[in-house]
Amino acid sequence: MSVYPLMENSIQIAWNYLERTGQIDDPEFTSKFLLNNVEHAVRIGERRQLILTNRAISAYERLKQPKAA
Repeated sequence: MSVYPLMENSIQIAWNYLERTGQIDDPEFTSKFLLNNVEHAVRIGERRQLILTNRAISAYERLKQPKAA
């Protein structure tokens, strides 16, 4: 079974969520970030779409949080 549809769906769901919540300010960076995040999780064995999606969203939101001074 190919993991590409799984990755594509996970990235698309994450993208849709981030777009609806107004969190995408740099589409190119966001797409690369989501791809790298989901790809890494799949490489280490994760195959659950909901987990892939939620982890990608959480990682992106953590990255975009303002740093505490």
